[in-house]
Amino acid sequence: MRFILSLPLTLIPLILYNVIAFGSGGTASSAWDAEMFAVQMVSGAQFQLLLGDMLLTFALLLLFAEMLKATRTGSSALMDHILSMLVFVAYLVEFLIAAPAATSIFFILMVIALIDVIAGFSITISGARRDVAFGHDDR
Repeated sequence: MRFILSLPLTLIPLILYNVIAFGSGGTASSAWDAEMFAVQMVSGAQFQLLLGDMLLTFALLLLFAEMLKATRTGSSALMDHILSMLVFVAYLVEFLIAAPAATSIFFILMVIALIDVIAGFSITISGARRDVAFGHDDR
């Protein structure tokens, strides 16, 4: 059960992207341009939310949750960082070798995974630095 809680949430957009991109017969760019809904704005302009935009928004929300997870301390934090790095490597390898992953949407998802890795390590290190005070005098 602890392993499941350590799984990086950035894995979910990777799985969703692959299901949609490879499920659409390899024409990933056209699948991401599908309009999910449109709203007429007061200005007269029409706001459209595309499938790719929704996936990126969802990934950003998951990144926020990952930042909250990074504030945890303990042995599970190390496993979380290792798995986040593996998810980023999976994004990178797929971006380099799979044609359906050669889109700007996938690239932004990969950058979100990279930010998860860097911020996770940074938050954990700064939190540990605050928890440990060597030679601190309260006078």
